[in-house]
Amino acid sequence: MDLLRILVAILLPPLGVFLQVGLGKHFWINILLTFLGYIPGIVHAVWIIAKK
Repeated sequence: MDLLRILVAILLPPLGVFLQVGLGKHFWINILLTFLGYIPGIVHAVWIIAKK
């Protein structure tokens, strides 16, 4: 299941984080990072998924 979440995180980083942690602070941080740059959003999303 983590592999699927990582693939979703590469395509849509906030959705990958949402599937892992829900509407918490990490979701909103990822939204901000994705707006500031797509790559930071991906890195953060993969880190959140791999951390759990």
